[in-house]
Amino acid sequence: MKRTATPVPIAAALAAGILAVTLPIGAPLAQGAPQSITQKRVDVVQLATGYRASKLIGADIHNNDNNKIGTVDDIIVSPGDQEPYAILSVGGFLGMGKRLVAVPFKQLQVVDKRLRMEGATKDSLRALPEFRYAND
Repeated sequence: MKRTATPVPIAAALAAGILAVTLPIGAPLAQGAPQSITQKRVDVVQLATGYRASKLIGADIHNNDNNKIGTVDDIIVSPGDQEPYAILSVGGFLGMGKRLVAVPFKQLQVVDKRLRMEGATKDSLRALPEFRYAND
């Protein structure tokens, strides 16, 4: 007569032994050191008078000669330095031939409720490297 081992009792015995080792009953679990979170105090009244990203996206960009040189296509915060960048749509006509470029948001100023980029021209923006979104 040939004997065969049944795998179920062996697996159950092993599982019970593993659980007994990994989950000791009644043993206290180690706790990490308490974390402190520091927050910068924000003047919410002043902040509320700022410009929302949803209102800036789609806005035209003008230079100091009041010529339209581009449009805000998007605003992105870089993962490295946490600085916001404006993604500008430059050139093209009716959406054809447009090109996206990235500029630090701090290069844009709001003057008379319009976005301005001092010293910029369509040609200087077209000369910037083309921006392409990363694949998600």
